[in-house]
Amino acid sequence: MTAVPMKKRKAKRQDIVFPIVNTVILCVLMFVTLFPVINTVAISFNDGIDAVRGGIGLWPRVFSTEAYKSLLSDKLTYNAFGISVARTVITTVLNLFFTSMLAFALSRREYVLRKFITLMVVLTMYVNAGLIPNFLLIHRTLKLSKTFWVYIIPTMFSCFNMIVIRTYIMGLPEALAESARIDGANDLRIFWQIIFPLCTPVLATVALFVAVGSWNQWFDTQLYCGSKKNLYTLQYLLKMKLATSMNTTNMANTSVDALANSAATKSTPVTVRCAITVVSALPILVVYPFLQRYFVTGMVLGGVKG
Repeated sequence: MTAVPMKKRKAKRQDIVFPIVNTVILCVLMFVTLFPVINTVAISFNDGIDAVRGGIGLWPRVFSTEAYKSLLSDKLTYNAFGISVARTVITTVLNLFFTSMLAFALSRREYVLRKFITLMVVLTMYVNAGLIPNFLLIHRTLKLSKTFWVYIIPTMFSCFNMIVIRTYIMGLPEALAESARIDGANDLRIFWQIIFPLCTPVLATVALFVAVGSWNQWFDTQLYCGSKKNLYTLQYLLKMKLATSMNTTNMANTSVDALANSAATKSTPVTVRCAITVVSALPILVVYPFLQRYFVTGMVLGGVKG
């Protein structure tokens, strides 16, 4: 009779111990994950001279907004922000449009050339012309240099994203398209009214990939629009500001006392670097929660009855 209560007690202890251990482990992992982010924000709001000494944790030791003032005081920053936003939005929309359309066409088994076109597209992932041929194509042939369209046209299609979307479409029930075709719908209507809504999870994922890549891109600005300040993207402008801040600091003595006596170093590269990280990541962090709810599979469950 006593064996049964003992087993119940052990089971109750196990039921209590597991949630406690699980909660502790998750809290530790959460702290390890969030510490670099919070530390970066704390350093960005710290005094530049004091930040050189190091040892800043989760809160600024000497609060200062000089790093952000040095970034946001220039009117060119707001223009660069607008260019980056416009580039990111237009690139994401056009990339999703053209990539998903081709993915739908290549997912149709009745399309005769789908294997050949897929092979030709996939080959571009393995055989790349390189930087110089791409530069000559965009600069001399297409004449897109020093124009806003140099950010848009070369990025309107992605082979990898096409494969991802095509694989997702091929996993959808074929009966959905067949039933629509029996009702008289053409391929364009089938895509827009049936396939496209069901592809919301994969399209949201691809949209996030494209948006993050477009937002963080700066090398094409340096390559094609380096002499056009009105076409600077935010990432390229912040990179230039960081290089300027580091050069200003290198011109002075490297000791902390010398930096403190220098009027030009209210914000040091340490704080500027962290402020640039915060400013660059903030828009993506704002957009991500709206896309996260689409990262769910099983959108077509129950779509076909029978």
